[in-house]
Parts: sequence; structure tokens; C-alpha cells
Amino acid sequence: MPITTVLFDLGSTLIYSKKPWPPIFEQADRALVEVLQRAGIVMNSASFYAEFDTFLDTCYAQRGTGTVEITTSTSLAELLARKGFRNVPEAVVREALDAMYAVTQQNWVLEDDAIQTLEILQERGYRLGMISNTSDDKNVQQLVDRWKLRPYFESIVTSAGCGIRKPDERIFRLALDHFEVSPEAVAMVGDTLEADILGANQIGIHSIWITRRVEGPDFEARPLRESIDHSTAYRSDAYRSESLRPDATIIRLNEIPSLLAAVA
Repeated sequence: MPITTVLFDLGSTLIYSKKPWPPIFEQADRALVEVLQRAGIVMNSASFYAEFDTFLDTCYAQRGTGTVEITTSTSLAELLARKGFRNVPEAVVREALDAMYAVTQQNWVLEDDAIQTLEILQERGYRLGMISNTSDDKNVQQLVDRWKLRPYFESIVTSAGCGIRKPDERIFRLALDHFEVSPEAVAMVGDTLEADILGANQIGIHSIWITRRVEGPDFEARPLRESIDHSTAYRSDAYRSESLRPDATIIRLNEIPSLLAAVA
């Protein structure tokens, strides 16, 4: 069956972080706290976060290994309630999060070949969708608009929006239902083996692993690339499991059009 639809991850796939996150998280945390303080919520980070340095560090730790998404809105409201600030208006929670994300969004940069690749795929008749794991749907939607990506995508599904994280097959089913296609007609492009590749593989979607932003000793050398009609052969203990083995491995987004053309 020919591939008609291509799904993309967002972070570290279409966009990337230009600076290390720890200092950014600290700056974002200050912006969040300032909003809360103006609302009369005196917040001491040391007592609020315990062993974690910032609110976002706390949130990521709470996510754990499950596939149920915990939003930052829920996390912040629950954190404030545990510290005695109950029934904080949703508008205040949202304003604090908006201030925080206004900082983190500045650290995301569009990949230089993203728009060109999306344009080529669109011109060739591929239908495009996005599946993003995120603890805040609004943040992703703003990033999509910030980098003018929305015109290329028919569907944008976020874990915060549907309550389910990749690799849970249910979030992939939402995209399939939108496009009304079978998994065999779809390819998923993403940087994370445990979310993007495993999620695609377990439902029968063709998986394309992009390694440009993957870090670690296993990825210092350029990976072996094979087209989708071959089972991949990246020689690394990083994914000996069949479920984590991508159907194709690429370094840059602009490799996708020729990769798909080769298996058309």
C-alpha cells in the first residue's frame, strides 16, 4: 500500500532548542512566580518544589512512565492547593503558565529544512499531520503559529489536548481517524525511540527516526540509513528490541521526500 500521509513530531524534529534548558527553566520559573505573587500568592521555590529546582522540573518528574498526560495547568493548581492556596482562579493559573511559556518559547528554533521539506511533501500530494507530546496544548499551538507551520498540517494532535501520550496507540488512532487511512498508508517522523518509533511500530505505521538532535555516545557516528522497504539495521544496543527499531533512519528532514519516493 502506498504511503499517503506523513505524521511529524514537533520538538527536536521540526524545531529544536538552541540553548541548554536548565537556565531557561530558571528564567521561566521566575516569570511564573512573578505572576502568582502579583495575585497574592507568595511562593517560595525551595519549599514548593522540594527536591526539584523549578516548576517545570517538578512537572516532568511527575509525568513518570505512563501514557496519561498530566497538564501543567493541573500540576500547578494541585501544587498550589497542597501549599494552602486552594481555589486559585483558572485565569491566574493560565496567566502564570503563559508567562512561563513566553520564556521557553524563545528557546525553540525552526529547523532550516523544515518548511522546504513540508512544501515538497505537500506539493507531491502527501497529507500531513502532527502528533506532539506536551503538557500544555496552548504552548504547542503557539509554537506552531510562531513558526508558520499550521498551513501545512491538516491535523495537530497533542497529548495535553487528548489526555494520552505517545507511545499509547490511542493518540495515533486519533490521527488515523482524522485522515481515514489505514496504518500501512502512514509514516511517522520523530526523534524519540520510546515515543515516536515504538508508538508507530506497535500500530503498524512506518517509522522514520530522525537523529539530528539525538545526543549520547551511541549517536556520535552517522547512522546507517536504509529505505522503508527494508527492515532497519542501525547497529546499536540502543534499540535491540524489535519494537524500538525504526523502518528508516535519517539525519535531516530534507531526506524524507526522496526516501518516500523510493518506496512509492
